[in-house]
Formats: sequence, structure tokens, C-alpha cells
Amino acid sequence: MFRPLRGLLVLGVATLALSACGDSAGAPSADSSSAAPSASSSASPSASPSVSGTAAPDASSAGTSLTVEYRENGETTSATWTLQCDGATPVGSSDAPDPAAACAGLADQGSALFAAPDANLMCTQIIKGQQRAHVTGTVNGEAVDRTFSLRDGCEIGRWESLTALLGPAEGNL
Repeated sequence: MFRPLRGLLVLGVATLALSACGDSAGAPSADSSSAAPSASSSASPSASPSVSGTAAPDASSAGTSLTVEYRENGETTSATWTLQCDGATPVGSSDAPDPAAACAGLADQGSALFAAPDANLMCTQIIKGQQRAHVTGTVNGEAVDRTFSLRDGCEIGRWESLTALLGPAEGNL
């Protein structure tokens, strides 16, 4: 008597579970300008990434100037490098891992690469390493201040999208 109802119940639970998965591509949504809440945000100031949306008066004349503080152990800055771009072309003494590719990517995607992940995005619980990279500066006139880590699948994907700026996402535990 209850077998047909049990089948419907299983189907309903499966549908709810799949709909809660969100965007599986790991890309931030268009309205993800606020930082994602984190249960561990009080454990480390770098656990809550942020993006400042202050635009320069004329973004077309504003270049990109970034400083990366790399923390091999996740705590202490072990290396610092800079990136300066005029459009897609590196200028000055840019010493990022791949300045030409970093400038091209930033010219193409802008500060969207630094947007906080959607708070409703479910991420795989994979830890690739303890490294962190704190990026500050401006991208096409927009201020950015964002910390990247290798603490879950979403953060690993975000790091990998900026490999030319941050270096490879090769973690060590």
C-alpha cells in the first residue's frame, strides 16, 4: 500500500538535494559583491575575502597595479611580487609568475576575478594546501583586496583562474 508513496518520497528528496547543489561550475554569480559568510572567519582575518567597488572616474585610462603577498605556510608572508599593466600589457618591473598572461586575463575579465563567491554556492571539501595569497591594489581603476587559499574546491578553482598572478595551485600539507 505504501510502496508508491515511498517512490515519490525518494524522488522528492533527490530533487531537493540536487537543487541545493547550486552552480557546479564554481563561478561567482553576477550579484556576489559581498563577502561570503564563513564559520571560521573569526579564526583568521584572511578567511573573509572582500572586494571594494570604488571605481575611478575614467576606468579606460586607469591601469592595473597589484601587490601579492604569498604565504607559503598560510601565516607569514614568504614572498611578495607586483604586477602593473597598461591594458593587456605588463609595464614597469612586474615580477608576477607570468605577467603577460596575468595582464591579459585581468584586461579581459577585470575585477570580477576578485569577487567573493556566492554565499549559496556549495564547495567540495578538498584541502590542497595551507598556502594563501593576499592581493591588494587596483584593476582597471577598481580597488581590490582579496585573500585566496587552497582550503576548498571553490577557492582552489579561483586560485587556478589567477595562476598567472598567484603561481600554480600546488599545495603542500
